[in-house]
Amino acid sequence: MPVSPLRPSLGPLAVLAVLAVSGPVLLFALITWQVVADGPLAGVDERLSRALVHPDRFSELLADLGNVQVAGPVLVVALAYAAWHGRASGTARWWLPPLAAAVAMVLVPALVVPLKEWTDRPGTPAVPPATGYYPSGHTATAVVAYGAATLLLLGRLRRPAVRRALVVLCAVLVLGTSYGLVRRGYHWPLDVVASWCLGAVLLAGVRSVARRTPPGGSLPPPVSRSTRRSSAGTPSPRTGPS
Repeated sequence: MPVSPLRPSLGPLAVLAVLAVSGPVLLFALITWQVVADGPLAGVDERLSRALVHPDRFSELLADLGNVQVAGPVLVVALAYAAWHGRASGTARWWLPPLAAAVAMVLVPALVVPLKEWTDRPGTPAVPPATGYYPSGHTATAVVAYGAATLLLLGRLRRPAVRRALVVLCAVLVLGTSYGLVRRGYHWPLDVVASWCLGAVLLAGVRSVARRTPPGGSLPPPVSRSTRRSSAGTPSPRTGPS
C-alpha cells in the first residue's frame, strides 16, 4: 500500500506571521461592525472620548505628527537612504523594500477614503458637525510612514542600542499622534485603534518584503577567469575534494 507523502507544516515564524495579520484584520472587522451598527462598543467609545477630550495646543501639535506634510518627508528620507545604501552595497533587488514601503504609503488613502465614505461616522462634539471620521487617516499615515521608515532602517543599523532607540522613537511618534488626535477631539478612540490595525497589516507586508531582501544579500560575484577555465575542462591544481 503506497504511503502518502507527509503534508508540509507551517513553521513557528509562518504561524506568527499569520497571527500578525489575522489578528489586526479580525479586530478591524469587529470595530467596523460596531461603528456601523452603533453597537455597545461604539457606546463605550463615545463615553471614553468624553472623558479624554481636553483640547489644548499641545494635543493639537501632537496630532499634527500625523499630517502627510510631517510624516511623509520622514518616509521619503528613509526610502532614499535605503535605496542608496542597498545599491551601493550591491544588495540583490535593493529596490524592493523601498518600493514596498512606498506602495504601503500609497495604499493608506486608497483604503481610508472609501472606508470614511462608507461608514459615514460623525465626529466628536469637539469638532464642527461633519461625517467621515472612521478610520483615522492621520493615525494610519503616522503608523505606516514612521513604521515603514523604521523597518527600512533597522536592517542597516548594527548596534542593538541604536536599533532599540529607533523602535522606541517610532512608538513614541505613533502613540503621540494617537493621543493628540483623541485628546484634541479630532477622532474617537476607536477611529485610532482601527487605523492601528490597518497600519499593522500594511507594515506586515513591508516587513515580509524586507526580510526576503536582507541588507547583506549581495549580488553573486562575477565568475573569475580561473573558474571559467576549470569549468571548461582545464585541470585544477587541487586534486583532493573541495
